[in-house]
Amino acid sequence: MIGYVTLGVKDLAAAKAFYLELLADMHVQLIFDMDRIAMIGRPGEPMLSVCVPYNEEAPSAGNGNMVALAPGSTEAVDKLYAKAISMGATSDGEPGWRIEGVFYGAYFFDKDGNKVCFFFMPS
Repeated sequence: MIGYVTLGVKDLAAAKAFYLELLADMHVQLIFDMDRIAMIGRPGEPMLSVCVPYNEEAPSAGNGNMVALAPGSTEAVDKLYAKAISMGATSDGEPGWRIEGVFYGAYFFDKDGNKVCFFFMPS
């Protein structure tokens, strides 16, 4: 049902580099790249969009807004969270079970203040 999620950023080139490197293990690619917006993902699947706001005002993260990405395992959550932190992201919750055996998550803020979660839910 979700086509893409957009995060507002100050520096499009820096945001593309951050998310392409961070999500490389998820085999993403730059789907398309225009003057103020870029889509990152896998063809035919929901995408992550980074953009400079259309009104050219400063981007701002909404209170309660978050993007959640599913890399496929608790190990992948741990690895990607650590990678995000090493790349300058700020922790908002270290990896761990939020509901034992049901939901495993790790939370961080990117350099533009966007909240992102890596999560795993076993079948």
